[in-house]
Amino acid sequence: MPLPETVRVKLSSEEAGTVAITPVVVQDLPLRELVERMLGVTGKDPARVRELFLRGSLVSGASRFRWSGFDADLESVTALLSDLPDSDPALPFAPERCLLAVFHGPGCRIELSREAGNKRRLLRRKSFWDLFLEVLADEPPRYVAYSYKEKADCYRLALSHSTSSRIRETATLLPFKSLGRQIRGSALEWVELFVERIERMPG
Repeated sequence: MPLPETVRVKLSSEEAGTVAITPVVVQDLPLRELVERMLGVTGKDPARVRELFLRGSLVSGASRFRWSGFDADLESVTALLSDLPDSDPALPFAPERCLLAVFHGPGCRIELSREAGNKRRLLRRKSFWDLFLEVLADEPPRYVAYSYKEKADCYRLALSHSTSSRIRETATLLPFKSLGRQIRGSALEWVELFVERIERMPG
């Protein structure tokens, strides 16, 4: 059967339990968006994606998606996946297109968007993001993979003790006090960086 443009899904939280019940939300989700959520589980494997279509259930992060399972033509699934980006380790890190930084350490995971990092404190000429990118210029991160969840290429950088200290000190520039305290008080060990993909023009 031809692939539908949208799929009606029931969305609920996997964290729902006997103490806190999360309401179920029903929405029409574009098929491509549903598939992008699947790829973290299936990879670009048409047979596995087709199997999930038929099963009608997917857990992505803390969310569960359910829909009326349907039988999809394998060729149609393969064609759909061919239109989605592939990982490209040859892509150099482009700091000017970095959208999100996720700091990791023992017991901590701190997300910082470019928009939040670029906000300046009063009378300050530079933002946290400005100085953070200067740190990355000294230690370029390595390519990991394309993230369908973030719709961006993911890079990773292991933080040396001195680099981690520089980042924590720079966090005083953040106008968001709680976020600044989080970064300053954490033993940062590595950071994931998500970079917007600019499609190459055919040459």
